Amino acid sequence: MENRVVLTGTLAEQAALRYTPAGLPALDVRIEHSSQHQEAGNLRNVTASVKAVAFGSLAEKLARQAPGSQWTFQGFLATPRNTKMLVLHIQDIQQN
Repeated sequence: MENRVVLTGTLAEQAALRYTPAGLPALDVRIEHSSQHQEAGNLRNVTASVKAVAFGSLAEKLARQAPGSQWTFQGFLATPRNTKMLVLHIQDIQQN
């Protein structure tokens, strides 16, 4: 089974850099995406707002980026404890 996501979007919001109980840097962000896709023979405008999290040196790097900047985010989806919402766990970023 594979759980891999590649999403291009804008870094819309970022919380303050925090640290896990183990001392690992962590950053919660929101990514906004918009695109067009063919679906059932029709062109569809797609928008999405995605909650995401980064850990370690990637969290520190992302914390230094300007809100509104464009990125390609790669990672996997997971459901945090005590919630049913999906969160993108970012494993790599490339600036567009």
